[in-house]
Amino acid sequence: MYDQFYGLQGRPFQLTPDPHFYFESTTHRKALSYLGYGLAQGEGFIVITGDIGAGKTTLVGHLMSTIDPARLTATKIVSTQVEGDDMLRLAAQSFGLATDGVAKAQILRQIEAYLQGQARAGRRSLLIVDEAQNLPVSAIEELRMLSNFQLGGQSLLQIFLLGQPEFRDLVRSPELEQLRQRVIATHHLDPMLPQEVEPYISHRLTLVGWTGNPYFTDDALDAIYAATGGVPRRINALVSRVLLLGALEQLTEIDGQAVQAVIEDMGVDEDVSAEPIAPSVLDSAGETAPEPIAPAEPVAAAAAPQAVAWQAPAQPDLVPPAVHEEIEALRAEIAALRAMQNHASYAAPTVDPEALKGCFALIEERLSGLEFRVEEQDAALRRVLTLLVDWVERDERAADPERNAA
Repeated sequence: MYDQFYGLQGRPFQLTPDPHFYFESTTHRKALSYLGYGLAQGEGFIVITGDIGAGKTTLVGHLMSTIDPARLTATKIVSTQVEGDDMLRLAAQSFGLATDGVAKAQILRQIEAYLQGQARAGRRSLLIVDEAQNLPVSAIEELRMLSNFQLGGQSLLQIFLLGQPEFRDLVRSPELEQLRQRVIATHHLDPMLPQEVEPYISHRLTLVGWTGNPYFTDDALDAIYAATGGVPRRINALVSRVLLLGALEQLTEIDGQAVQAVIEDMGVDEDVSAEPIAPSVLDSAGETAPEPIAPAEPVAAAAAPQAVAWQAPAQPDLVPPAVHEEIEALRAEIAALRAMQNHASYAAPTVDPEALKGCFALIEERLSGLEFRVEEQDAALRRVLTLLVDWVERDERAADPERNAA
């Protein structure tokens, strides 16, 4: 109803996740960087968590819409409370494999053959598991076993796990130690910042032909944030009802009083604030990637709702600090050994020069491997960040055809 009154070409605040309405808030930008990092690595697990309605599904849907299907085969499972064997069958079915009446061993062979076929055709394979917090340990372990498939020393399957905050607690369990070691990056989707509410609402309205009617006042935006805590789905539900009220009362300006009336009608508690996410073992598991993109500067409030232009941030150090620390420790150890070698003729007879040479060989081999890994990961992450900038610039050009034509 309100879409007709305001001349909109659709309903911008529907509750069903739609990648078309993806909005890149600060926290979603970081999560997208982690997903891009994971795709560049081509192995292991990426874990993205967030509260209900934080935008996990929309985020992944947006990422998938930007990927060339000729290079990556991506499938998705919305998990239920299934045990290990059923999870295996769900994974096989997501790849289009028949599982009715097929024994588990045969299903595993089918999956491995399928993944090998994709790899030989030049395509990588990605499995996305949504609502992962519902999975029992046996199902998660079955997914880990699937990640063991390799061809020519390269992993055949990469897995993204999306879940609510309690999934982080599940992964802390001792039974999932091996899984934690294969998690290469994690991120928790926080609610949007107060200054991101106006750009978010403007973004979704603009995509359906909004031209400034209705206009949201500052006190209306403040009331929306206070009642929703910045959670996207809560904002959608509230703003949809606010627009309905605006259509019924033929409002061209939405102010704080109108929002308050809807809040009272819906029984929404004001001053909703998200509980801080508790630290998790995942935060330091394996090769958890650092924050690839620095937080964006706060968006200044405009006189009228406008889309926010994304600015490319400065390039930070993309290599895990632990790797740098180990490299420095190895270099210090080499320096100490060289000092012992240089003074070997004055040292005690227990210092064996051959043993020193053996230590040199082992340490320098480890150091060389770490330095190569640093260069390889840094190059991969730089490529990902370049792709992210290209995606945003392309979206901006598509959203502003007049400026593009000029």
